[in-house]
Amino acid sequence: MVKKEESAGNMSVLEGERCPFCYQKTLSLREAERDIPYFGVVYLFSMDCSNTECNYHKADIECAESTNEGVKYTVEIDSEEDMKIRVIKASTATIKIPHVGSIEPGEASNGYVTNVEGVLNRLKKQVEILRDESEDKSDVKKAKNIIKKLTKVMWGQEKLKITLEDPAGNSAIVSEKAVKSKL
Repeated sequence: MVKKEESAGNMSVLEGERCPFCYQKTLSLREAERDIPYFGVVYLFSMDCSNTECNYHKADIECAESTNEGVKYTVEIDSEEDMKIRVIKASTATIKIPHVGSIEPGEASNGYVTNVEGVLNRLKKQVEILRDESEDKSDVKKAKNIIKKLTKVMWGQEKLKITLEDPAGNSAIVSEKAVKSKL
């Protein structure tokens, strides 16, 4: 594949780069700038390998105005309407949901812009994988209960508290309901 650089609006794409995992020249690098209402300008970065045997993917987000101060956001989800609350999660952030689970930073962690429903669906998928792969009946039962709880929360039938912590300050929960503090 030939290297080419495109610029579509505020997105630039560089194709034909060497993948860090399969070493083929099948990696596409993308960078985009977005203005997120009530948060500000962010830069979205991603790497995607088109080699079907590899499919490497890495994405992250960085604030244009980042002060690199750690932030913590806490929000109580208590209605179906809260599923629309915007969540900006950098790869350095941790999302904690008491008695349910967490999304931790690390080498495989990605950054993304989503909403509360998207976060809960990500957790739900992980719990479903654990349920399907576990041979321990008590673990399967716990997983089923967590899935049931997440579904009830998404339907507005149960409350849930979400905490987002980011030592780099590139993440946020964008809502008047969210309480922001220093980490």
